[in-house]
Parts: sequence; structure tokens; C-alpha cells
Amino acid sequence: MTAESFERAPHADSAASYAGAGVDIEAGDRAVELMKEWVRKTRRPEVLGGLGGFAGLFDASALKRYERPLLASATDGVGTKVYLARRLGVYDTIGHDLVGMVVDDIVVCGAEPLFMTDYICVGKVHPERVAAIVKGIAEGCVLAGCALVGGETAEHPGLLGEDDFDVAGAGTGVVEADRLLGPDRIRTGDTVIAMASSGLHSNGYSLVRHVLLDRAGMALEAHVEEFSRTLGEELLEPTKIYSLDCLALTRTAEVHAFSHVTGGGLANNLARVVPDGLHAVVDRSTWTPGPVFDLVGKAGRVERLELEKTLNMGVGMIAIVPEASADVALTLLADRGVDAWVAGEITERGDHTTGAALTGEYAS
Repeated sequence: MTAESFERAPHADSAASYAGAGVDIEAGDRAVELMKEWVRKTRRPEVLGGLGGFAGLFDASALKRYERPLLASATDGVGTKVYLARRLGVYDTIGHDLVGMVVDDIVVCGAEPLFMTDYICVGKVHPERVAAIVKGIAEGCVLAGCALVGGETAEHPGLLGEDDFDVAGAGTGVVEADRLLGPDRIRTGDTVIAMASSGLHSNGYSLVRHVLLDRAGMALEAHVEEFSRTLGEELLEPTKIYSLDCLALTRTAEVHAFSHVTGGGLANNLARVVPDGLHAVVDRSTWTPGPVFDLVGKAGRVERLELEKTLNMGVGMIAIVPEASADVALTLLADRGVDAWVAGEITERGDHTTGAALTGEYAS
């Protein structure tokens, strides 16, 4: 194609611009101004500079107090839960979900979450909407004790619809090498302590939407008696953030390992921290899953095994502690307002057992 051809092309009489292509830089700048207040609330003493730089700065000299500091990192998103947030026009809760998914992966090894960054991808920048998302992320960071040191808002017209968006985040934490938690510490006879989830958290929403919205035809605005609120409010309940509770537990009681119950369910995630030769046995009769899990199962005729490998079934975090530390651990968690209970134990692995398994029937 020649230059003359370009000159004679349709619309050649109007100059092209970034805004004409669908990217609104001024809206992006306004979104940054709106979110600054919330980001400031997450500030830790080690953070240098403010929002707007090319990189977030964290003073690593704070790590000099460690003999051998190990950095732990994690990244995650919120999954298809963002679809429900968009449908309901509620944008400040999924930030809690994002932080929980990241920092509670970090704390599993005993690391203290230090800082996070976020990435928000939108079809069109609506400044107030972006600011609401960041507000939720900042509030989650405050609950986790970590700083939000930076992020990116990307506008992708043509790739995403005007109301479409997605979020992702990454975090970094630190743990002293000789305090690292994990399979090497677990022993036969250890106690498995379960910590209650706040609901579905951020996993399994493709199944939940398929069952409740597509197959059962339920409306997000419908009041559900078992929830004492609407279906949408139940499904958007933010992920519980356990990091500060877990860190407090490591300072008060002996802890061998944590397991963050996310995609794959309780047994699969627990098996990830159980060493070869040992077996985690969790007794279903020690708790009753919340009504949302029962609703998904009944509305979609979903078999229990399928539910358990997709949803958390009411348990968001597991702590594995020596039997002698169980009472101390439960007392501390209760004092911190965490619903927790003894759910099982670590045994020798039999010839036909896997790393973790659920036994018995759920309490009614």
C-alpha cells in the first residue's frame, strides 16, 4: 500500500489519536488521583516515595534484623468472581479477595507479607470504578499488614467490552530461614486445626455460576432465606484474610505447617504440605459447611466429591501443630475472633492412602 493510498483511505481527513482509539489518558489520571487516599492507608515505615513513580520502593535494610532472610512471593487473581461484581455493580469487595489469595499463600511458609502490587485491566477506564477496586485492595492490605506499593491500570478497548475488567496481584514476604514452615516439620500425631472460611472465597465460581445462575435460574437480587440476604451479597462475600492471625499463631505456639485452601479443595491443598510417608486425616463431622455449599450441591445435583475438589466447604486455612500446642493455638485464634477447631490428625500413610483425605459425614 502506498502513502497516497493511505491519504485517500476512509477517514483520512481526521487525525488519529489515542483517545480516538479508545484509550482515555485523562480518565486514567483521574483514577490515580482518586485511589491515592486509599493507597496511603497501606503505607509501612519501609516504603519510600509515593504513588505515581515507575516502581514502588521498599527499604530492604529493614531485613538486616534477619540472620538469613528468605523472600517469599506469590501472584494470583480473583477469577470469574469479577463477573458477579460487574453484574451487581459492586467493586470494592473483590480487592479483599485479591489480597487474600496472595498474602495467604505467602504466609503458608511462615513469611510475613511485606508489600503487594496490583494489575487492573479494563475495557474502558471509569475512574470511580477503578478507585473502588483499589480501595478494596488497600483495605485488604491493611487487614494483612502489608503495603500496596504500586500497580497498573491498563485500558484495552476492542479487547474487552466497556464494562469488562480483570484484576491480578503479586506480593512479597520474608521469613527467617530457620523459621520456614512446611512438610519437613510435620510429624506423626500432629493436630490438624481448621479455620473457618467466610464463604466461597474466590474459587469455584465457574461451577457456582453455572449451577445457580444458568441451570437453576436464580437471580442475584433474590433474597435467600438461608443467607438472610440476597444471593448476590452471599456470592460477593469477601475472602477472609488470615495472614496476621497465622503470624500471631507462629509467635505464640509451635506451628509445623499451614495450608491455604483454594482451588482444588481442602484435601488437595492439605496434601501439598504433607510429607511422603504421612497422611492427614480430616473428620467431616467436626464442622457444618455453610448453607451456600449445600445450595450449590442441591441446585446442581453436584456430587459431594465434586464439591469437595472445587470448593473450600467452609475451611479457608489449615494449621498443623504438635498435639501439645493445639489448646494454645485454639485459644489464641478464639481470642482473635477466628472460628477454629480440631479437625483431624497426622498419621502414618498406609499402602493405599494419599497425602490427605476427608472421612465421616458433615455435622448437621
